[in-house]
Amino acid sequence: MGKTLRDFGAGAGMLARGFGLIFGNGKLFLLGAIPALLTSLLLFGGILALALNADALITWATPFADDWSQTWQTILRVAAGVSIVVAAVAISLLLFSGLTLILGGPFYEAIAEHVEDHELGGVPDAHQVGWGRAAWIGLRDTLLLVLLAILFGIPLFLAGFIPVLGQTVVPVLAALVGSWLLALELTAIPFTRRGLNLKVRRRTLGGKRAMTLGFATPTYLLCLIPLAGIVVLPAAMAGGTLLAHRARQFSTGSASPTTPSSPVR
Repeated sequence: MGKTLRDFGAGAGMLARGFGLIFGNGKLFLLGAIPALLTSLLLFGGILALALNADALITWATPFADDWSQTWQTILRVAAGVSIVVAAVAISLLLFSGLTLILGGPFYEAIAEHVEDHELGGVPDAHQVGWGRAAWIGLRDTLLLVLLAILFGIPLFLAGFIPVLGQTVVPVLAALVGSWLLALELTAIPFTRRGLNLKVRRRTLGGKRAMTLGFATPTYLLCLIPLAGIVVLPAAMAGGTLLAHRARQFSTGSASPTTPSSPVR
């Protein structure tokens, strides 16, 4: 348990360090903020449309409850509303980060390259991926991760109808699943620069799961704040680069697994 907590704290520290790197370099901040702003506006419009039509959507999804008593009808539809919101948030955040990374691919690659060159000693034989290929890889991975979110979301959605459990435990589980998938997206560029695909990325981060969730969970929660992603995503890109480097060290045996809180350099 102590090692897990240390790893989780180390992951959170990488996000904090990412904020420090971004705020300490105005150019890096602007590089990451511009595409995030554009995607945030699109996402905000989608969430606003969902909020305005939530009642109609919930009623449409639960027609069998029309003849129930008012009490049970309210309980069911509140549970359905929570489930829909949890599912929508999980998918929208993946789409937000995925589309932002696709639109701003060269900008975020520049952030990752800066962090690796100035903080981590560089990446020997780094792959230079053009915007077109990077966009294709990003789109493919985003669609796959959204599909995984939907597959995980189905049982969580159904569990959301369970009184109390569905409104307490299920949102926490959904946040952890969403955080894990978000981490896979935010580490895409540093892994791609090393010529490594999503399968390797998933296996590598799985070796440092607590550290990965320590980085991704606060990122996920901060992105829930309206328009906060404009600031959070550039920092998360820098922090995700640090995480990718640390997880790779562990998977290749070049760093001791007993010292998860050691500096990333």
